[in-house]
Amino acid sequence: MDTAALNRLLTALVSMRDGNFRKRLTVSGDGVMSEIAAVFNEVADRNLHLTGELSRVRRMVGREGKLTERLETGACVGSWAAAIDNSNALVDDLVRPVSEVSRVLSAVAEGDLSPRMGLRTQIPEGNGQPLRGEFLKVGRTVNNLVDQLSTFTDEVTRVASEVGTEGKLGGQARVRGMSGSWKDLTDSVNTMAYRLTAQVRDIALVTTAVANGDLSRKVTVPARGEVAQLAETINQM
Repeated sequence: MDTAALNRLLTALVSMRDGNFRKRLTVSGDGVMSEIAAVFNEVADRNLHLTGELSRVRRMVGREGKLTERLETGACVGSWAAAIDNSNALVDDLVRPVSEVSRVLSAVAEGDLSPRMGLRTQIPEGNGQPLRGEFLKVGRTVNNLVDQLSTFTDEVTRVASEVGTEGKLGGQARVRGMSGSWKDLTDSVNTMAYRLTAQVRDIALVTTAVANGDLSRKVTVPARGEVAQLAETINQM
C-alpha cells in the first residue's frame, strides 16, 4: 500500500481527532485508498454538519430568541441522525418551560388569571412525565404567583363590591399565606376599607342622632380630604 497515501490519511485522521473537520482527502483512482478517502470525507462532512447545526441552533435559540429553530438532519443516518434527534429533544425540553412561562405571563398581563403551567412534559402519546428539578421549581413558582394574584384580585373585588356596591361595611380581604408585598397590598386594602367603614358609620350615627333631635353628637373619627370636609360640615350643622 502507498506509504505516502497512508501518511496523508494519518495526518487527516489526526486533524479530525483534534477537532478540525474541514480537512479532506483527495479521491483519485479506483483502489481501496480512493474508497477510504471518500468515506473519510463523508465522515468529516457529517461531523462538520453536526457541529455547524449545533452552533446555528445555539445562536438562533440562545441569542436571537427564535425558539422554534431545530437542527436539520441533512444526510445523516443512524447514530448521526440519533445525535441530532437527541439534540433537538434537549432543545425542546429546555424551550418548553420558557414557552409555558411566556404563555401564562402573557395571559396574566392581559388580565386572564385562569392559565397555569403544566407540571408534566407534553408528548403526543399521552400525559408525559412529571417535571423534575429546576423545571418543576419554575412551574410551581409561576403557578403560585398566579394563584396569589388570583386570590388577591378575588378578595379585593369582593370587598369593593360589598362596601361600594352593596353597602355592607366592615368587609375585609382574607388572603392566607401572603407575605412581602402581597401582604402589604392586602393590609392596605383592609386599612382603607376599615377607615372608610369607621368614617361612614360615625357620620351615619351623628346624622341619625340629629334626625332624632339629638344635637349633642359630633363626628369624631379621624378623616382627611372630602370626608373631613363632610364631617366638619355635619359638625357645624
